[in-house]
Amino acid sequence: MGLRIAMEMKMDIAALQAFLVRDFPQAAGDFEFVAVAPPFVTMALIASDKHLRPGGTVSGPSMFGLADVCAYFCILAALGPVALAVTTNCSIDFMRKPLAGRLLCRMELLKLGRALAVCEGRIFSDAAPDKIVARASLTYSIPPNS
Repeated sequence: MGLRIAMEMKMDIAALQAFLVRDFPQAAGDFEFVAVAPPFVTMALIASDKHLRPGGTVSGPSMFGLADVCAYFCILAALGPVALAVTTNCSIDFMRKPLAGRLLCRMELLKLGRALAVCEGRIFSDAAPDKIVARASLTYSIPPNS
């Protein structure tokens, strides 16, 4: 991944999990925090039947969701609880068919500016951590006075 930027952690795993449950209860059961050490956050998608497409592979929209949620919480770990940060751009490359089951996303916060944050992440299957299934680059808009 890119250059390492030093940053203070404003939210740990417990605070991020509480924020997820409180502000995004509809998604809280699908994701879990694996590691938080800014500029990195690693999250897992608990893939169930609703995340699979025919053939038993995890769907592209599910992988996009994992990347987007992980980037959001990567930014919150550094900024603190800013519920209005929004995705302004996402590019995702699907590289290989993921194995059904738990997927992990390791996201890195590359830039945290006043108005924008840029993240890059890699998604891989928990069962095959040496094989990247997708790579994502995301930009978020940061609300003023955050």
